[in-house]
Amino acid sequence: MMFASLAATSAGLFTFKYGARAALATTLLVLAAGAANARETVPFNAGVEPGTIIVRTSQRRLYFVVEKGTAVAYQVAVGKSGKQWFGRVVVDGKHLKPAWVPPAEVRKDNPKLPDVIPGGAPSNPMGAAALTLSGDKYAIHGTNRPNSIGTAVSYGCIRMRNEDVTDLFERVSVGTTVVVER
Repeated sequence: MMFASLAATSAGLFTFKYGARAALATTLLVLAAGAANARETVPFNAGVEPGTIIVRTSQRRLYFVVEKGTAVAYQVAVGKSGKQWFGRVVVDGKHLKPAWVPPAEVRKDNPKLPDVIPGGAPSNPMGAAALTLSGDKYAIHGTNRPNSIGTAVSYGCIRMRNEDVTDLFERVSVGTTVVVER
């Protein structure tokens, strides 16, 4: 079987070549380029029980501890300056394609927002799923702005890529401990 792949020319342009080695090399390059942004299983020794979520805002990472010494790491967006919070809460709700009611603070900054943005709407900032957190103010949720992942832009919520929040949604239950650290 022949595989099509890309090969660089001396002019820096890419041309198609055929062959198993070239296809393998191209696949490895593509995988390596995406690895920095993908969720991954990593060594993790935070001294917490498996099933705990740790958010490290300075790293823009969320860790779900799967077993002692191991976690799944996800890149996230965190609260912007003056909007970050730290502490221990629990997941108190799980919602797929949630509707969004802009909080008063967000509405003050964006008075033209509608009262409710329906779940699944392209303009809904909650994305594919949301894990609401005790205290009724924040959530870990997907996003309609994947380019915001890795930045500090929210009003305090933790944003994830939709495919990542869906993965995390399947791993956690109501009552899961969430620890937000610097």
